[in-house]
Amino acid sequence: MKIQPLGDRVLIEPEKEGEVKKGGIIIPDSAKEKPMQGKVIAAGPGKRDDAGKLIPMNVKKGDRVLLPKYGGTEVKIDEIEYQIVREDDILGIVEG
Repeated sequence: MKIQPLGDRVLIEPEKEGEVKKGGIIIPDSAKEKPMQGKVIAAGPGKRDDAGKLIPMNVKKGDRVLLPKYGGTEVKIDEIEYQIVREDDILGIVEG
């Protein structure tokens, strides 16, 4: 299944955290914090200003981005969990 976000929305695959922390303690899924980084899978064309001119997106497919701890909409496609967020909600692009 292919999804193309609309407007200034971005489809992100959150990075998975390891299950074992320092000291060998296994953390159950229910106690894990939400990932704060993810990979852009698809991005919409951008939003329009008051005059109707298209403002292009700052992120593109393949970018690694920082996400807020809470926000966006979680969706599950082909057994993979994604988040759809507005570009304004992305905190930054991770380089390197």
